[in-house]
Amino acid sequence: MSTNNDVVVILTALPLEYEAVRERLTDLRIHRHRAGTHFEVGRIRQSDCRVALTRVGVGNNTAAVLAERAMTEFSPAAVLFVGVAGAMRPHIKLGDIVIANKIYAYHGGTSEDDGLKARPKAWEIPHEADQIAHHVARSNGWRRHLPAGAKPTVHFGPIAAGEVVQDSAISEQARWLRQHYNDTAAIEMEAAGVAQAAHLNRALPVVIVRGISDHADGTKAATDGQNWQPRAARHAAVFATALAQELIRESVARQAETARQDRSQFMHTTNIATGNARVGVQAGQIHGTVIVRPDTDRPVDLEASIADLRNHLKQALLAGHLDEETYTAAESELDVVSDCVREGAAAKKGRLLLALKRLRGLVADVTELAVRLAALITVVQGLP
Repeated sequence: MSTNNDVVVILTALPLEYEAVRERLTDLRIHRHRAGTHFEVGRIRQSDCRVALTRVGVGNNTAAVLAERAMTEFSPAAVLFVGVAGAMRPHIKLGDIVIANKIYAYHGGTSEDDGLKARPKAWEIPHEADQIAHHVARSNGWRRHLPAGAKPTVHFGPIAAGEVVQDSAISEQARWLRQHYNDTAAIEMEAAGVAQAAHLNRALPVVIVRGISDHADGTKAATDGQNWQPRAARHAAVFATALAQELIRESVARQAETARQDRSQFMHTTNIATGNARVGVQAGQIHGTVIVRPDTDRPVDLEASIADLRNHLKQALLAGHLDEETYTAAESELDVVSDCVREGAAAKKGRLLLALKRLRGLVADVTELAVRLAALITVVQGLP
């Protein structure tokens, strides 16, 4: 699955969490999934970082389903789950932020004659995402967007995700957590579902960002009454949007380096034929499904390659990489390319190359499309 390297998906559970993130965005537009899920797609203020935002509701099950849906729809560079949680450590204060370096699904177990035994399931944050999150926490630049007087501390530690609201320090569940998950820093109800969805999507980077709104100790009603939920949600949203921008910068830099290496291969590939052999096509690394058969007058599977390119063009539109006007113009050029390939006459080669080059000019800002077109142009130039 290709990655939209300037898009981050942000998921929330509660309306107040959604609004805290939404306040950090601009240029919002509705994106409707075919199954009915509404996303709002926009930019983080004063940046080029694009965000697809939705609310998944409460619980790991719905979080997993809608996280998977968002990952498939947008192919993002990363996914952030942003909201509030209860602290499990006394040194973590109300309003502080906890970043999960590990996520526990703590409601798994087996019941035996001598009691309930834990069957731990855990996911660790990907190393690169963990490094970037620590960098953002150290930089302190994100703090200038906090409300006046807010000075949250950022903590890194395990977050436990279950299926009930935890609001007791002495309940059976509290004892269970202390016995089997005693390094837990915070507790909530969605992170395990999101982590599982990410695990099934080739370990897509997922970061859980939680603002502390209570201490899971029986005082939740009091802290909610003091408006700690919206305050903690705002703190988490400020950190998360700063983190999203840094994740995007890393993703863009990585893809640019990949494109540079690809272009280098196109420029420096050398084929030498000896004896009765001959070079048919000199084309470095070919992306997609372009196939050229030696000793024939035309490419065998150019039509499939063009169909693949058309699909990636549509994905770029859905992700906001292309505006409608550019997409329409690119589709028109791609129709010309398709016509030339179907006609197949050698005399159409010049027209085919011209259309491909015009198309490359239209999508030059979308690195993946530009690289695919460069490979395709190289192949066509080698045709007889």
